Parts: sequence; C-alpha cells; structure tokens
Amino acid sequence: METNEKIREQIFEIIKNQLRDNNPPETKSTFERLRKQGFGDFQTRQMIGQCLAVELFDIIKFKKPYNKKRYIKNLLALPKDPFD
Repeated sequence: METNEKIREQIFEIIKNQLRDNNPPETKSTFERLRKQGFGDFQTRQMIGQCLAVELFDIIKFKKPYNKKRYIKNLLALPKDPFD
C-alpha cells in the first residue's frame, strides 16, 4: 500500500468519525450540501479531506495548533479549494 493511500485512509477515518459524532457539525452539513449538489460520496470525502489536510499539514510541519475556525471556513467554502 502506498503512503498516499494510507494517509487518505486515515483522513477518511477522521471524516467518518466527524460525521458519526457530528463534531464539528459543519462537517456533516457540508457533506450533505455537497451530496445534494451532485458530488459523489468519494469526491465529497476528498474535498472535506483537503480541508482536513490543510490543518494536519500545519500541525505536523509547523507545530501549530489545530485551527478550527479556518477548518470550518474552508468547509463552508467547498467546493472551492482550501489552498488560498
């Protein structure tokens, strides 16, 4: 299994937990909104995963704390890429 595939599986697991726990609730509302807009399940999880990856990158690379405000802002802006 490639590293990128392992990372994607872990990110998808975090998303699954966020959806199950409704924490933050914006993950679930974003998931439902994107699905209603016609995006597939996998594509929707990928987009949410991009928002999560932005946060994980800052935590790992720069030792910054989790930025929940930015994460939610990026979720609400989907399908726009969160890489600004």
